[in-house]
Amino acid sequence: MKTTFPESVWKNPIHFLACGFGAGTAKFMPGTCGTIVAIPLYIAMQAVLSPLYYMLVLIAAILFGFWICNVTAKDLGESDPPAIVWDEIVGFLLAMWAAPNGWQWIAAGFILFRVFDILKPWPIKWIQEKLPGGYGIVADDLMAGIYTWVIIQLVVWLLFGLD
Repeated sequence: MKTTFPESVWKNPIHFLACGFGAGTAKFMPGTCGTIVAIPLYIAMQAVLSPLYYMLVLIAAILFGFWICNVTAKDLGESDPPAIVWDEIVGFLLAMWAAPNGWQWIAAGFILFRVFDILKPWPIKWIQEKLPGGYGIVADDLMAGIYTWVIIQLVVWLLFGLD
């Protein structure tokens, strides 16, 4: 049985974080809701952090995510509960690393990331199925983030060159 609204999200701080501050409890499209939560985090990080420090914070969030997603999945008795959306948060943050400022880049990153996360082209689906626990929960979204990042960076390069 798939858990769509774990009550523990409001009682357990690990579940609260893994469920994207509660966004993962949305009845419809919890992954999209989790990605929406990532947007203000991205805007704040981009505004105050250099690309190097942004990446260091992101690496810490990814490592922390492996743990909180694993704990929450085990507690809920599911391999990848839809309520866990920390993976969407860090996947989107990875997708947007070093992206130019502007709403159009955020919108493009959001759409591309959601498409890759939903369609799961190779090796995203394979990663999700083969890696255990929190690693599989997070790693497939990181791959979706990498695909998105590559496309954004290619578009930036095509539009603005290597100046």
